[in-house]
Amino acid sequence: MTPSTADRPQMSVEEFEQLARNAPEAVRLEFIKGKVGVKPVPNGNHGEIIRWLQEQCMQHVPEAWLYPEQGLKVEQYRKGRARPDGSLAPRKYFLGQDEWAEAKGVLMTVEVTSSDSDANSRDRVDKPDGYAAAGIPVYLLIDRDDHTVYVHSEPEGGKYRNVVNQPFGGRVELPAPLGFTLETEELKDFAD
Repeated sequence: MTPSTADRPQMSVEEFEQLARNAPEAVRLEFIKGKVGVKPVPNGNHGEIIRWLQEQCMQHVPEAWLYPEQGLKVEQYRKGRARPDGSLAPRKYFLGQDEWAEAKGVLMTVEVTSSDSDANSRDRVDKPDGYAAAGIPVYLLIDRDDHTVYVHSEPEGGKYRNVVNQPFGGRVELPAPLGFTLETEELKDFAD
């Protein structure tokens, strides 16, 4: 059976990496499920959410750092390339790695939704599957559209087996290997 055009990649990983290397600085490209996507440039509220989360992580996991926009090899057989808004990894984990680093040692990836039309499929469907396939233990989605924090954990077979959510203002548990609670009241200030 021949795969449909929807199932075939738009280009090879090598072609994508060349395209991404030559893209203008203001454009950030990703390659998820065989499709090229343009990641929107974040606004100030988006940046404040990442800053807030970095502070939380530094308090509870001081041996790790929340690296912004680090390219990761994701999906089975490393055929995807993603730029999470944040990748929590041990300090110096990315030292010596290329633009598209191995995801094996990443503890958590983070995405903060943007108001573009692709946010639903990219942040809520495609990226969780890619991060789970790469074996990243925790995927944290801060969804500004519905003012909710989603914690995906227990990756198995390219999917996260466990997903819990909490509206902004609640407490959300980040499971092992993190093992701490996020107090999300401050996210209400950054929702829009």
